[in-house]
Amino acid sequence: MKLALGTVQFGLDYGVANVVGQVQLAEARSMLSLASASGIDVLDTAIAYGTSEEVLGKVGADRFRVVTKLPSLPLIDEDGIACWVRDQVEASLARLGQKQIYGLLLHRPHDLLGADSDLLIQALIDLKATGIIEKIGISIYSPDELDPICKKVQIDLVQAPLNVIDRRMETSGWLDRLKDDGVEVHIRSVFLQGLLLMERSKIPQKFSHWSMLWGGWHEKLQDSGVSALAACLAYPLSLEQVDRVIVGVDTAAQLAEIIQASNQTKADLDTSFMTSTDTDLINPSNWNHL
Repeated sequence: MKLALGTVQFGLDYGVANVVGQVQLAEARSMLSLASASGIDVLDTAIAYGTSEEVLGKVGADRFRVVTKLPSLPLIDEDGIACWVRDQVEASLARLGQKQIYGLLLHRPHDLLGADSDLLIQALIDLKATGIIEKIGISIYSPDELDPICKKVQIDLVQAPLNVIDRRMETSGWLDRLKDDGVEVHIRSVFLQGLLLMERSKIPQKFSHWSMLWGGWHEKLQDSGVSALAACLAYPLSLEQVDRVIVGVDTAAQLAEIIQASNQTKADLDTSFMTSTDTDLINPSNWNHL
């Protein structure tokens, strides 16, 4: 199963299309049961995702390989960097109820280029050597971040956005480069925080600047008879360089729909006309400024 379950909603009220708020404990437990039964074996979380790690520890994350993320490196004495990294990891393990973290990513990868980067890198390598961490890597917003980091440190896992609008990981050639280097690739934001799944009439007004794009998208879906869910999943799941496609949901019913739609990805639907490099659209961190 190429799908992985994102769990930011387990700890935060997250997503432009989220109408139920933070996932409740019973619903989270149902999601993990369904995920496990469906062959999903990877969970994605982060220390910064509110109570997500605690919730996962309560509902049975031990059945899965967990990828979590370190927050930004704080302003501390360089002698304390290794201790800070170890303390963060040990706290995550305790919250998750795990003995090992499959993937430890840096939420702010530019920490690997800062003044204390060598100490940070060594701390990560040392933890990997102990077996507490299986893979170290980075979570990025743009493929432009990869070149300087990959020149400095050997990473095992990259998490990056990719969807029918934002195809930079493919068009830049980085998917091929990472594959050739044996780096595992996890893709997120396949629904662009749910924006791509919304009915056209319900798309927030601040996205009206791209009304022609939405018009073409919904016309294509209507003419083809392919659901937005299946169309969004088809593109990343079709790429052999992609190891996991992370999906975030609010309910177990939504997860069931995604699992079913992921089996319909052979639909012949050309969505290349959707491609955009406008960072005001493809980077959700910019949406508050719209």
